[in-house]
This record gives sequence, structure tokens and C-alpha cells, in this order.
Amino acid sequence: MQQFLAKTGLAALIALSGIAAPLATASAADNGLVIQAQYRGDDYRGRPRHRDVCSPGLAEEKASRMGLRRARVVDVNRRVVVVSGFDRRGPDRMVFANERGCPVVRR
Repeated sequence: MQQFLAKTGLAALIALSGIAAPLATASAADNGLVIQAQYRGDDYRGRPRHRDVCSPGLAEEKASRMGLRRARVVDVNRRVVVVSGFDRRGPDRMVFANERGCPVVRR
């Protein structure tokens, strides 16, 4: 009986050390690589960086950079943002898709 308990104890000791050894080596294998979530706060102009939709201010800014004077938003819905203003020939409007980056749908 004593021999049986000794063999059982030795087997348990070997099993526990076999489990603990890989855990110790895994934690010792730190190569200094740290993965962090990037802070997505404001961009350099103070506007929020997350742009899942086309904001009216961004659409007005983009229309004025494309040559539309006195640009103002006249309609916003879930699909488009419509900006009205004046170009060289007179009154004009631009339609932007209501998604990231405000792509031009039509001018």
C-alpha cells in the first residue's frame, strides 16, 4: 500500500510540474511587444476623427474647396447631404453620399 501511495504521489508531482513548466516559459518569453488600442480622439483641426457618416460641416467645407461659393446645407437624409451655393455660372448644388469621406454623387 505504501508503494502504491508513493507511486501515485510521484505521478501527481510529475503531472503538476509538467503543467507549470510551459506556463513559466510562456511568461518568460516576453519580447517587449505591447499591443495597445490607438486613441481616436480629435484630429488636428479639432473635429472628431470617427466619421461613419458625412457631417454637414464637412460637406460644406468640401463643396467650398471644390469651388462652390456661399455653400450651405439645404437637405440631409440617411442617404445624401445636399449643399447649395454659387459657382461661376450662377446657382449650383452638390450632392454628397452620407457615408465616410463624403464622396460626390453628382454636381
